[in-house]
Amino acid sequence: MHKVAIIGAGIGGLTLAASLQQGGIDVEVFEQAPELGEIGAGIGLFANSLKPLRRLGILDSLRSDSTEPVDKFYRDGRTGEILGEVPLSRDGTYERTFGEPYLGVHRRHLQRCLLQAVDPAALHLNHRLETLHVAGGKALLEFANETRVEADVVIGADGAHSVVRQWITGSSDTMYSGTSGFRGVVPVSQLPSLPRPDSTQFWVGDGRHLLHFPIGTGARAVTFLAAVDEPATWPNTAWHYPVTTAETVEAFAGFHPAVIEMLAAVERPERWGLHVVSPLTTWSRGPVTLLGDAAHAMLPHHGQGANQTVEDAVVLADALLSAQFSRIEDVFARYQELRIERTRQVHDLSWRLNHTLHVGYGEEWDARNAGLGEFYEALAWLHAHEVTAELTIQ
Repeated sequence: MHKVAIIGAGIGGLTLAASLQQGGIDVEVFEQAPELGEIGAGIGLFANSLKPLRRLGILDSLRSDSTEPVDKFYRDGRTGEILGEVPLSRDGTYERTFGEPYLGVHRRHLQRCLLQAVDPAALHLNHRLETLHVAGGKALLEFANETRVEADVVIGADGAHSVVRQWITGSSDTMYSGTSGFRGVVPVSQLPSLPRPDSTQFWVGDGRHLLHFPIGTGARAVTFLAAVDEPATWPNTAWHYPVTTAETVEAFAGFHPAVIEMLAAVERPERWGLHVVSPLTTWSRGPVTLLGDAAHAMLPHHGQGANQTVEDAVVLADALLSAQFSRIEDVFARYQELRIERTRQVHDLSWRLNHTLHVGYGEEWDARNAGLGEFYEALAWLHAHEVTAELTIQ
């Protein structure tokens, strides 16, 4: 039996592992963290990823601790004035249009649901990949804990700062976007000034915006990302570093009290550098390929990073399940052909939205606001996408 080694136990690695195990392929997942703890905050799952997650059999579990945002509002960050609005779960609009709902979940809940679909014996924690070699058609993996593993196929699902990608391309390919952010999850009870906590909302202003949406059962909490066009260069080797509450609040000085309350409610705030992966011309080398952020880390402003990762994982799983492993390079070429253009389009779209959300008062502000209600017309190609239609791979 052929063995597939997956580097990284994030959303992509676990989705791929569960899909391959259901198809009878021998999989091992290697994760550098000593435990799968609470990482990140909330996550939005859209119709384009829920369709394949339903196929995986975890949609009911996901819905058990989730919220469907009622509407989407764009607000003037300073005054709270509504600049544009779109119905989401109101009258079933989103699900009726795209075939599945839009769910707000905590990342840990998604992780739990995926873990329940993976044989725990296949998961190896505290395995940080150090070196990768390929010889005689086999890959040899060497980990920091001195473990050595041989595999027929290696999948780099190890995020924006991927070790596997560096082996494939010969460089890091990671780029700081010039934008950083503050993240958090806050109980609605701590946000007395927040209108419509049941909905997704963008509070926009010159060079900054805050996005939040409800997560978990009963929409009792919101998750947020507050993004600012600073610092110009990333000053730290880490992805994120501690800051004071005063720093987060100062970054949004003059914004609506609901925004300030949200920022001030985080006990241990951190500044996250929003890094992206420069568009790659190839995702594979020999029996090694990439998926998710390792291949196309993007800005989070359309909420599609995890959703595109799920799409990658199910397409790659189907490719491997139907593969002749003696022709693995052809299989990976077809996988890349199916995924690279779509992910590049979403990558570019997220870059453009960063500018769109951060314009100041004036002609651009007015022009932007005029189109804010055109969600269903402008983004049907993204949300209505049927990844299962790609899954016949020759």
